[in-house]
Amino acid sequence: MIENWLKISSDKLMISAGQTIYMVGWSLFFGAVIGIPLGLILVLTKKDGLRENKIVYLLINTTVNLVRSVPFIILLVFIAPLTKVIVGTRIGTNAAIVPLVFYIAPYLARLIESSLLEVKPGILEAAKAMGANIWQIIIYFLLPEAKASLILAFTTGTIGLLGATAMAGTIGGGGVGDLALTYGYQRFNNTLMLVTVIILIIIVQAIQSFGNYIAGKLRENN
Repeated sequence: MIENWLKISSDKLMISAGQTIYMVGWSLFFGAVIGIPLGLILVLTKKDGLRENKIVYLLINTTVNLVRSVPFIILLVFIAPLTKVIVGTRIGTNAAIVPLVFYIAPYLARLIESSLLEVKPGILEAAKAMGANIWQIIIYFLLPEAKASLILAFTTGTIGLLGATAMAGTIGGGGVGDLALTYGYQRFNNTLMLVTVIILIIIVQAIQSFGNYIAGKLRENN
C-alpha cells in the first residue's frame, strides 16, 4: 500500500529514516565533544572571565565566527579533501558526518556560551569565596546552574542538524531530506515530498517539545 501511494518501497523509507538518525546522532555527539569545551573556553577567557585571556578568546572567537559564516553547502565541498582523509571517501553517509560536525560544533559552542553566560555572576563569586578551584566551579556551579538552558541549546542544535542533513544528500549522504529531493522533487512525486515534510515537521516538534519539557522540569527542581 505504501509503495503504491508513495511510489517507493517501505524499505527505502526506513533506510532513509535510519540514515537521518545515524547522521544526526553521531554528528551531535562529536559536535558536542568539540563544542562544549569551546563554549567553556569562550566563557572562561572572556573579559572579566574566571580565566581571562585575550589571546585565547580572540583565537577561539574568531575561529568559531569564521566557520559559522560559511554556508553548509559550501562547507561540504570545501572540506571534502579532509573528509577523504578521515573516512576514506568523499561520498556516503559516513562522509556526510564530517562536514556536519564542522557545522554543528561552532554552532553548539555559541549556544553553550550563551547558556553559561546566563548564570548569575554572584553564584560564581560565592563559589570563589568558598575556595573552589576552576574545575570545581565549572562542575559544581557553572554547569548545574545552566543545565536547563543547556538542554534547550542542544535541542536547538539537534533541530539545526536535522535541516543540514537534507543538504548532505549532495554527497550521497542519504536521509529523509535527500529522499524528498531525489525521489520527490526530481521525480515530481509531490505526495512523497508532502509526506517527508510532514514527517520532518513531526520530528522537529517532538524534539522541541521534549527539550522544553526536560528544561522545564530542571527549572522546577532548582
